[in-house]
Amino acid sequence: MTIERPVLIWRDNKIPVSDHFDDPYFSLENGLNETRHVFLSGNDLPQRFRDGFHIAELGFGTGLNALTSLLEWRATGQSGILRFTSFEAYPMAPKDMIHAQRQFPELHPIIDEFAPLWDDLWSNGTLTRKDFHLRVVIGDARETVTQTDFTADCWFLDGFSPAKNPQLWGQDLMHAVAAKTKTGGTVATYSAAGFVRRNLTDAGFNVHKIPGFGRKRHMTTATKGHMQNAK
Repeated sequence: MTIERPVLIWRDNKIPVSDHFDDPYFSLENGLNETRHVFLSGNDLPQRFRDGFHIAELGFGTGLNALTSLLEWRATGQSGILRFTSFEAYPMAPKDMIHAQRQFPELHPIIDEFAPLWDDLWSNGTLTRKDFHLRVVIGDARETVTQTDFTADCWFLDGFSPAKNPQLWGQDLMHAVAAKTKTGGTVATYSAAGFVRRNLTDAGFNVHKIPGFGRKRHMTTATKGHMQNAK
């Protein structure tokens, strides 16, 4: 498979910005804290962690969410394996991933552990440690989510802004996300866009708008269950 790499613009030589979507890969304020607030707390993690817990993600990007999830898994003394399946159309080159990750000193030990492994991930699609199984599926998520065999306990919806990349937030893809989510499973995203919340509701999620991270007033969480109107 030929991998199409993203064209990056670096802000302050720290934060990668997609040239194609004109959007940063993570918060300009603090990407690590954003991940913890939006994706971990938004999915009630680490409280829900258990052996075999399966996180799915739209938009692997720099790998920040995956590494932060594993850091929290280890910091809270979990036993067994954390599973993480991500969908990415334009995988970053390992050197760019590592450069972006290194601005967060707290992650340096886990960055050093994974730095030699990223090439294998892009060659094989999977990466396994004793406590972590990572799979990244390359391609258009509108096709690859339905074609991949898994059921997630929770989702990180971390594509670029819905205003700039609306295809990753469409009704059909949200239905595919729901189909790959356990009953009672959850979704979290930094976006509070009305059409995103409506599409999640239409897919069978109970949707909530809650306080966002940093300068973003609101974000969205959702639980798969009986359909109801978005709040």
